[in-house]
Amino acid sequence: MLGFLKDIFKNRAILLSLTKNEFKQRYLGNFLGVAWAFIQPTATIAIFWFVFQVGFKSKPVGDYPFILWLIAGMLPWFFFAETLSIATNSILANNFLVKKVVFRVSLLPIISILTTLVVHLFFIGFMFGMFIYYGYSPDIYWIQTIYYLFALVVLLLGISWITSSVVVFFRDMGQIIAMVIQFGFWLTPIFWAIGMIPKQYHWVLKLNPIYYVIQGYRDSLIEHKWFWEHPNMTIYFWIVTIAIFIVGSVIFKRLRPHFADVL
Repeated sequence: MLGFLKDIFKNRAILLSLTKNEFKQRYLGNFLGVAWAFIQPTATIAIFWFVFQVGFKSKPVGDYPFILWLIAGMLPWFFFAETLSIATNSILANNFLVKKVVFRVSLLPIISILTTLVVHLFFIGFMFGMFIYYGYSPDIYWIQTIYYLFALVVLLLGISWITSSVVVFFRDMGQIIAMVIQFGFWLTPIFWAIGMIPKQYHWVLKLNPIYYVIQGYRDSLIEHKWFWEHPNMTIYFWIVTIAIFIVGSVIFKRLRPHFADVL
């Protein structure tokens, strides 16, 4: 781990350069260019606001409008889903670095994470602005979103090491990930509250580590609870995340020598 962090620092200039390049390449050829990175999620949020707040006139969750409760869960999911999709293909998309350049390939998923992180940070600010617009003043609990964002990044890095290395040999992995993301969106309490299902089944949903992050965003912005107030969930999340991180690093290390041959 220490060596990995040293490599990140050592290659920081390359990582930033590749992040900028990937950000530009993703929207190359579009008239509005990188603006689409912000327009698409904003349009999605606006549609949901109109449907649920204006159309369905959804009831508030506690003392908060439904749209604020919804966006606090949607934004971390958007970041997770988009990052995982892009990071899974990060080695295939940068195969020239694998075959011809002396470069630590395990850093490639970080480029995808950094690229989507820029957009996510913008929308965290946008989310804060919505809370302020609805009359909720900033408080110290909002700082806790940094912790949950860090937790999500660590989880994503571990998963992306697994998926990005396996997809080189098993190209169907990309389609499997897309399907898992689609199912995960509806099986995770994003549009609906966990209280809608019988309490004896809550533990099943809480096995999903993404639930911890989504609930954490809502705890920070709505419930006003610190992460240490959920010790069992916090311990479980980090055990699962660290396990995925270790397994991902081992799988990546084992498959790395064969990347150039397959690509």
